Order: sequence, then C-alpha cells, then structure tokens
Amino acid sequence: QVQLVESGGGSVQSGGSLRLSCAASGYSVSSACMGWSRQAPGKAREWVVTIYSRSTIGYADSVKGRFTTSQDNAKNTLYLQMNSLKPEDTAMYYCWAGCGRHTWGQGTQVTVSS
Repeated sequence: QVQLVESGGGSVQSGGSLRLSCAASGYSVSSACMGWSRQAPGKAREWVVTIYSRSTIGYADSVKGRFTTSQDNAKNTLYLQMNSLKPEDTAMYYCWAGCGRHTWGQGTQVTVSS
C-alpha cells in the first residue's frame, strides 16, 4: 500500500523560500511517475511538477526557474524546493505517485503574503 506524507508548508512573505517534503512508503522515490500538484481555494487542482524519469522532469511554466524537485533515496523522500515565492503560489500542495492512477498525500498548506 502506497502512503505519502507531506510536510514543510507554512507562511512566508513574497520572495521567501520553503522546502516541502513527501515521505513515501510502499513506493520508491527513485522510480518515475511522481510529482507535485497544488490547489488554491476555489480553484481546480493544478499540476506543478512531474517526474517522468530520472532524466526528464517537467515543470509548469508558472514555477519554472523557481521550484526544483529532488529526492533522498536513503530516506525515500521527495522534496520540492520553492524559491522566490509569490502570493499566487498560495495553495495546498500535494505529492502524488504512480503511473496512470495516482496515490495522493494529504497535502501541506503554503501561504505567501505580499
């Protein structure tokens, strides 16, 4: 059974940074088909990052150059480093795993104030 637990969210001012973590069990973060999505209040869930393979990672245009995903295989944890945060980055952030049907974590809230 795949379980994903996000952490690291919080409140920051515009221009600040946060690093989100996604601790995985039942699924190896060294595998492909993992990623991050986010959902702002009243909006649809938005794709942020997809790890298609170790050498192919896709970022949404809105976060490209500011967000970077990485993993610690020993800890089986996926990270999302978020720099130069903007108020429009405010959302609940979720990690997901699995090709096709995804397993989702419970989410971690990120709030960016101007």
